Amino acid sequence: MVEAGKGKHDKEKKITLLGHLQEIRRRLTYSVIALIITVGISFFFTDRIIEFLKSSVPPGVPIIAIEVTETFSIWFKVCLYSALTMALPFFMYQLVMFIRPALTRKERVYLYVLLPAVLLFFLAGAAFAWFVFMPRALDFLLNFGNDIGIVSQIRITNLISFEVQIIFWMGVVFELPLVTFFLAKIGLLTHQWLAKQWKWAFIGAFIIGAVITPTPDPINQTIVSIPVFLLYLLGILTAWIGRRGKESLA
Repeated sequence: MVEAGKGKHDKEKKITLLGHLQEIRRRLTYSVIALIITVGISFFFTDRIIEFLKSSVPPGVPIIAIEVTETFSIWFKVCLYSALTMALPFFMYQLVMFIRPALTRKERVYLYVLLPAVLLFFLAGAAFAWFVFMPRALDFLLNFGNDIGIVSQIRITNLISFEVQIIFWMGVVFELPLVTFFLAKIGLLTHQWLAKQWKWAFIGAFIIGAVITPTPDPINQTIVSIPVFLLYLLGILTAWIGRRGKESLA
């Protein structure tokens, strides 16, 4: 009798696991289809995006390509990154729909409300990277040797990779307040715990700044690290708001 019950439990567990795997495959298939569509859309705008990215280079600094396939490879990279950015809201929606069955009705509402904010916060981070960090970083790096007679030239691959990396990861980092708010809402995080970790967060912010900015210049690293730490402090506030709303509803 016990063995029969155990066998039934194992069978149900296997069915549940199979169902999860099928759901993952379905969501990944939808995401790949969405990416293919956004790549097709991005195809028509990639030239303009590259021209826009080139505009951040200080006047008088030549942009060169030294390999046969360099221009094509960087064109495709920009096309792919812009497609990923356009598809980001759909990716987030697929993630939400996958974890939706495990959430309560109120937790689902929180996710639905936060979905538009995900894109807005990402764009805010990208805007900070472009308008605040990028002009200062490129001006410093490309004009550094002018006083000693060194003429700077920059490869298009190096320029675009540098800019895309900074813009993308700053957009990701700007999602921190949303993450802390949601985790606090579902009871996995508290603002008290985050507040106690502020010293580690301060150190971590400068580590993140060093990783995001591939430059030895401490000024540029600080320009990124300070906003990262401020976002952590904002995350404490959003976690407090999340827990406060949860406690008032309890």
